[in-house]
Amino acid sequence: MQKYLSLNVIIFFCCVLFISCNSATPEKYFGVAVLNSNMQFGFAGDGFLRQLESPSVKMSETSSQPVPMQRSEVINQKIQFTEEALEKLKELKETPDTKDILQNALALYDYIVPVYKNEYTQLAKLYDEQAPKEQINQQVQAIHDKYFAPYETLYNKLISSGKLYAEKHSIKVNWGVY
Repeated sequence: MQKYLSLNVIIFFCCVLFISCNSATPEKYFGVAVLNSNMQFGFAGDGFLRQLESPSVKMSETSSQPVPMQRSEVINQKIQFTEEALEKLKELKETPDTKDILQNALALYDYIVPVYKNEYTQLAKLYDEQAPKEQINQQVQAIHDKYFAPYETLYNKLISSGKLYAEKHSIKVNWGVY
């Protein structure tokens, strides 16, 4: 009898732990699905172009002086962040309540990841190899022309569903210009 009671107690605590680990709060859903998308703002537009034109600096490996990052490093960081955010999205359980924000966020990330890996990686290579300005501008314009309008539609759809979700769950958000 004592053996079965101990086993039941262990199973009970394992179930409680499992349930508590799998139940994300509305704030977590909102953060992963909607707030992380802010890092994508400016995609295929002027915002991200400014990051490439004037990249951040890092400490040199040979001296203690800061040096500009290679554009390929900037893109690789963007890809890494975006893929990590996408994985976090996929880990969240879809419910009727979270369906819109999750599906809209997944659509956005599924759209932009290949562009980062292909066109933006090519653009970074042009910058890093100091290609002629006309060639860089041509690639920038091609990215904008092909990807900006669909990106903007996906982004705005996510923000709209995010606003409804935040309002429904009393999540206080400063939407800025939106």
